[in-house]
Amino acid sequence: MLGQYLIVFREILEAALITAIVLSYLFRSGRHHLIRYVWYGVFLAIIASLSLSVVIQLAYGSLAKTSQLLFEALAAFIAVAVLSSMIYWMAIKGKYIKQEMEHRVDVATTHSTIIGLMAIAFVVVFREGLETVLFLTPLLFQDAIGTLVGTAIGTLTAIVLSYAIFKAGMKINLQKFFYFTSILLILLAAGLAGYGTHEAIEYVEETGIQLGWLSQSAYSLGIPSDSPFHHKGVIGSVFAVMFGYTVNPEWARVIVHVIYLVIMLPVVIWIYKRKNRWIL
Repeated sequence: MLGQYLIVFREILEAALITAIVLSYLFRSGRHHLIRYVWYGVFLAIIASLSLSVVIQLAYGSLAKTSQLLFEALAAFIAVAVLSSMIYWMAIKGKYIKQEMEHRVDVATTHSTIIGLMAIAFVVVFREGLETVLFLTPLLFQDAIGTLVGTAIGTLTAIVLSYAIFKAGMKINLQKFFYFTSILLILLAAGLAGYGTHEAIEYVEETGIQLGWLSQSAYSLGIPSDSPFHHKGVIGSVFAVMFGYTVNPEWARVIVHVIYLVIMLPVVIWIYKRKNRWIL
């Protein structure tokens, strides 16, 4: 549930903050009559995101067991790819989001393009909605109840915090926010990469192909399946979703997990450290 909460909280808060920047800029520049078009774009993006989620779930339910394994593996890998690109983009551009969004609003309103203003809001919210759907899809397969609960709590707290920040005058250091949440999301993405590898191994073996030592157990913690610390237990399942924890991983899963961390963590930390003196 914590992993799902973190994903939803981060994505909705990011979309809400960027939308708040647009609304605040229109309000401060005396273009109150255009605010409703921003909300039109937001509502359309929410509807599109929810519709996409329903389509994905219906498509998954219609697949055979073997195809479901492949679907889960692909969903996990796509989520990792999108999440990684988003983390990298925020590390590069996060500091200038406010200026960039205000410039886009100026361009849209200067040319009297109401559709352009709606499109800005739609793209901002739908991008985060699409990412949320992609991230939650593989997690929903692992823990349906935890995903739904985490989504609900994450949505509520993100909206409340966004409103509080907006009323306080947008006084938040976006770069610090993106840095610390990016580190947590890298750990989560590494776990997703490992999970996707596990599902891919099961799919390949279902087709009769043997992977040799790559599909063999790298280690075993010896924790029984009825223990709360098992990756399907009450406590272990939290770490399974958050960090890809498992009591008996395959070599391929361990290798992919470690390689992702070894590449992404140093790169992201280096980018933020190069751009910001406050990072030690």
